[in-house]
Amino acid sequence: MQVEGYRESMPRNTLTREQILTAAITLLDAEGLEGLSMRALGQRLGSAATAVYWHVGSKDNLIVLAGDQLWHEIALPDPDGVGWRTAATIMASDLYTMLTRHPWLLQAFGSLLMFGPGKARHDDHLLAIYEAAGFAGPAADQAAAAVFTFVLGNALGPAATASLTRKLRREGSGDAEQAIGEAQAEAREIAAQFPRLRARLDTHSVDYGAAPDNTFQIGLHAILDGLEALQRGPTR
Repeated sequence: MQVEGYRESMPRNTLTREQILTAAITLLDAEGLEGLSMRALGQRLGSAATAVYWHVGSKDNLIVLAGDQLWHEIALPDPDGVGWRTAATIMASDLYTMLTRHPWLLQAFGSLLMFGPGKARHDDHLLAIYEAAGFAGPAADQAAAAVFTFVLGNALGPAATASLTRKLRREGSGDAEQAIGEAQAEAREIAAQFPRLRARLDTHSVDYGAAPDNTFQIGLHAILDGLEALQRGPTR
């Protein structure tokens, strides 16, 4: 079988869904959602785009399937063995690492229903951790959601930087890092007009999408302190 624009195509029955998802994740990590096409993926696999469609159904379904694979990168520590707070810290830190390693997943949250067995496995264990902390019913959901949304918010900065860098490269803006640097120079001129921002112009936190060092760790610690205090109840 020969398809115009492709080398000799791999028969669809020699492809596996696992191969397709692995290649799709690699492509998405490099090019983001904007750079994913069945043609580009087929070329990576040495196969026709039609063979890829046969295995995954549609481009949107491919993204959902690939995204769900990523949740298996997050460890599921036993709260009875390490304590609920350590388990919560491990899961939150692994989630942050996963989201910053695969920033396209945050993009996908805004346009697709990203839920499958991988995320269900993660969410179920997360609830078990907060139940082990003493939260029950809706309170466990609220505790888990508070930490989960905090992690998502902190991962937005690196995801935004990766997305902008790819956009500048696609638009032929030359050196993407240089283009970002020039835009930031203009932003610094604006920030210099405000005293608190001016005092921070020489810190890492002024970089595009960046936050001060240890922001994630400090914020997570504060949230878990707050949840622990809620569980203990009002002090006398």
